[in-house]
Amino acid sequence: MSTPEPAETPVLVHPEQGITQPVSTLRVSVGYQIALFLGQFGLFVALMAPVYVSMQLKAEALVGDDAANVIGSVLPIGAFGALIMNPLAGALSDRTRTRWGRRRPWMLTGVVVFAVALAWIAYAPDTLQLTLGWLLAQLAANTVLSTLTASFADNVPEFQRGKSSSIIALAQNTAVLAGTYLSVFFVANLPVLFIAPGILAIVLVVVYAVVARDELPTYPLKKFTFLNLISSFWTNPVKNPDFAFAWWSRFLIIFATFMFTTYRLLYMKEHIGLSSDAEATAAVAFGVLLYTIALLVSAALSGWASDRLGRRKVFVAGSTALFAVGLIVLAHAETVNGFYVAEVIMGFAYGIYSAIDTALVVDVLPNADRPGKDLGVINIANALPQSLAPAAALFFLKFGTGGTPDNYELMCWAAGGVAIIGALVVLPIKRVR
Repeated sequence: MSTPEPAETPVLVHPEQGITQPVSTLRVSVGYQIALFLGQFGLFVALMAPVYVSMQLKAEALVGDDAANVIGSVLPIGAFGALIMNPLAGALSDRTRTRWGRRRPWMLTGVVVFAVALAWIAYAPDTLQLTLGWLLAQLAANTVLSTLTASFADNVPEFQRGKSSSIIALAQNTAVLAGTYLSVFFVANLPVLFIAPGILAIVLVVVYAVVARDELPTYPLKKFTFLNLISSFWTNPVKNPDFAFAWWSRFLIIFATFMFTTYRLLYMKEHIGLSSDAEATAAVAFGVLLYTIALLVSAALSGWASDRLGRRKVFVAGSTALFAVGLIVLAHAETVNGFYVAEVIMGFAYGIYSAIDTALVVDVLPNADRPGKDLGVINIANALPQSLAPAAALFFLKFGTGGTPDNYELMCWAAGGVAIIGALVVLPIKRVR
């Protein structure tokens, strides 16, 4: 039996001015959902493959055994660029008015610049150029990500957000799998490893931009000022506590994730004891395959169940706690098979989390008419941990070792503790069940 399609109803989006703006609650089509998958998949193949594997290979090619220290310094600088650009691009796209829409110009320009930056990284001859290339890549990629996320909020009604959020989760995580296996096939060809995903991102983001609605709102814009621009980075947590708790939940699980995944390839070589890049990369790729299979199962089921039950919090909090269990299993894994078990646990947990969390966040947005701005603030919780987590993980890796970064057991326990706190901060949210 199909779900009835609610009518388009006016909602008060500028209560301080008494202005109402019609908000569509009509069902999105299968074609849109396919395009949503493709756009997210294309972006994340190009964005996450460097984070998970190829940047570590590039760092080893440049500096050899000092790769961990290079990764610990380069990735945070790029993530700082993401921290700035995500809310900024979201807010600017809210204000943009063109014949092509308000999201498309930023989306399409961003993905082209992103591909160029990946080519720069591929041929970077030293650490300085590697750092600058990654900074530009993150600035451009997060321009695309912020507008893709805002477009999701523009297009998808509340009663379809659980299922559509799970589509995003499936796309992003199958992209990680695809990027990881790309590294297996092109482990000795770094230019292809960086440039091919960039070209794919351009093609698939264009597909999404063509299919998605990008209608211009009719409410009047506030005068553009520097103060309004700075406010793009802030949503008052006292006035919007549910939004604040959702922000911290996202921040903490992403922080826990990047504490490990930033050093995953080095973990396989230095903790598990695999000797070569090829062997370690193949093991990581198979682990990501198992992670993704578990994720596909849990994301598909949980997105449907969340919409059906009308509940978000139990899925988000429970899955974050389960993710912590996987990190603790990693801390004590001594074989490749132990690593695979941990990957399955974390994949199953993160599938539930990522399928529901985007829906939960959109449900608690303070301003329905300006999703780009507020989702940009939420996406700070995606970007900021990428800046801080590698350095924090490096601290634990070196703790008690005399300066040698190989205390992976303590690092994984610390990441698990962060995830547990992330589970707890979901519980006070009141606007959703």
